[in-house]
Amino acid sequence: MVMEQLEFFEIPSPCIGVCQTDARGYCKGCLRNRDERFNWLHFSDAQKYDVIRLCKQRKRRRQLALLKAKKIEVLQQRAAATSSLDFDTED
Repeated sequence: MVMEQLEFFEIPSPCIGVCQTDARGYCKGCLRNRDERFNWLHFSDAQKYDVIRLCKQRKRRRQLALLKAKKIEVLQQRAAATSSLDFDTED
Protein backbone atom coordinates (compact mmCIF):
# COMPACT_ATOMS: atom_id res chain seq x y z
CA MET A 1 0.00 0.00 0.00
CA VAL A 2 1.37 3.40 -1.01
CA MET A 3 0.87 6.09 1.61
CA GLU A 4 1.16 9.77 0.81
CA GLN A 5 4.00 11.52 2.57
CA LEU A 6 1.61 14.04 4.13
CA GLU A 7 0.04 11.28 6.18
CA PHE A 8 3.31 10.64 8.01
CA PHE A 9 3.43 14.05 9.66
CA GLU A 10 1.04 15.75 12.02
CA ILE A 11 -0.16 19.12 10.79
CA PRO A 12 0.84 21.65 13.45
CA SER A 13 -1.62 24.20 14.75
CA PRO A 14 -1.08 27.69 13.33
CA CYS A 15 -1.34 29.11 16.88
CA ILE A 16 1.47 31.55 17.71
CA GLY A 17 0.41 32.21 21.30
CA VAL A 18 -1.34 35.54 20.72
CA CYS A 19 -4.76 34.42 21.90
CA GLN A 20 -6.94 37.50 21.55
CA THR A 21 -9.85 38.01 19.20
CA ASP A 22 -10.49 40.99 16.99
CA ALA A 23 -13.84 42.70 16.42
CA ARG A 24 -14.77 40.12 13.76
CA GLY A 25 -14.04 37.13 16.04
CA TYR A 26 -10.76 36.07 14.47
CA CYS A 27 -7.71 35.36 16.61
CA LYS A 28 -5.24 38.24 16.29
CA GLY A 29 -2.35 35.77 16.23
CA CYS A 30 -3.32 32.94 13.90
CA LEU A 31 -6.47 34.43 12.28
CA ARG A 32 -8.63 31.37 12.97
CA ASN A 33 -12.26 31.80 13.94
CA ARG A 34 -13.72 30.31 17.11
CA ASP A 35 -14.84 27.06 15.45
CA GLU A 36 -11.46 26.58 13.78
CA ARG A 37 -9.61 27.11 17.08
CA PHE A 38 -11.84 24.93 19.25
CA ASN A 39 -12.17 22.03 16.78
CA TRP A 40 -8.60 21.92 15.46
CA LEU A 41 -7.81 18.60 17.15
CA HIS A 42 -10.94 17.00 15.68
CA PHE A 43 -10.39 18.18 12.10
CA SER A 44 -9.15 15.86 9.38
CA ASP A 45 -5.88 16.72 7.65
CA ALA A 46 -7.84 18.10 4.69
CA GLN A 47 -9.84 20.35 7.01
CA LYS A 48 -6.64 21.53 8.73
CA TYR A 49 -5.05 22.40 5.38
CA ASP A 50 -8.20 24.30 4.44
CA VAL A 51 -8.08 26.27 7.71
CA ILE A 52 -4.42 27.14 7.08
CA ARG A 53 -5.31 28.28 3.55
CA LEU A 54 -8.10 30.47 4.93
CA CYS A 55 -5.77 31.95 7.55
CA LYS A 56 -3.27 32.88 4.83
CA GLN A 57 -6.04 34.59 2.85
CA ARG A 58 -7.16 36.48 5.94
CA LYS A 59 -3.59 37.59 6.62
CA ARG A 60 -3.18 38.87 3.05
CA ARG A 61 -6.49 40.75 3.29
CA ARG A 62 -5.50 42.27 6.63
CA GLN A 63 -2.12 43.37 5.26
CA LEU A 64 -3.80 44.90 2.19
CA ALA A 65 -6.28 46.78 4.39
CA LEU A 66 -3.42 48.12 6.53
CA LEU A 67 -1.54 49.25 3.42
CA LYS A 68 -4.63 51.00 2.06
CA ALA A 69 -5.23 52.74 5.39
CA LYS A 70 -1.60 53.89 5.50
CA LYS A 71 -1.84 55.19 1.92
CA ILE A 72 -4.97 57.18 2.78
CA GLU A 73 -3.26 58.59 5.87
CA VAL A 74 -0.22 59.68 3.84
CA LEU A 75 -2.42 61.29 1.17
CA GLN A 76 -4.38 63.17 3.83
CA GLN A 77 -1.18 64.40 5.47
CA ARG A 78 0.18 65.46 2.09
CA ALA A 79 -3.05 67.31 1.26
CA ALA A 80 -2.96 69.12 4.62
CA ALA A 81 0.68 70.11 4.14
CA THR A 82 0.06 71.24 0.56
CA SER A 83 -2.94 73.36 1.51
CA SER A 84 -0.84 75.22 4.07
CA LEU A 85 1.56 76.13 1.26
CA ASP A 86 -1.17 77.64 -0.95
CA PHE A 87 0.49 80.75 -2.43
CA ASP A 88 -2.52 81.76 -4.52
CA THR A 89 -4.41 83.30 -1.62
CA GLU A 90 -3.92 86.96 -0.90
CA ASP A 91 -3.44 88.21 2.66
